[in-house]
Amino acid sequence: MLASQTHPSAFESADAAAAGVAREPRPHGELDSVQLLDGRREVLIRHGGELYRLPHTRNDKLILTK
Repeated sequence: MLASQTHPSAFESADAAAAGVAREPRPHGELDSVQLLDGRREVLIRHGGELYRLPHTRNDKLILTK
């Protein structure tokens, strides 16, 4: 068994590792939208004292707005 299948890296989900599916490592700072949204249709992001909305649209797009 491969090490990535027994010990998930920071870039593999526990579910993928449990299923024996290895994912390619992502570049530093890259997030998967599934992880970011975590089952929600929208996330709010606070940056520099401002609040931003990041909705997942019906057209499967992410649109960042103030």
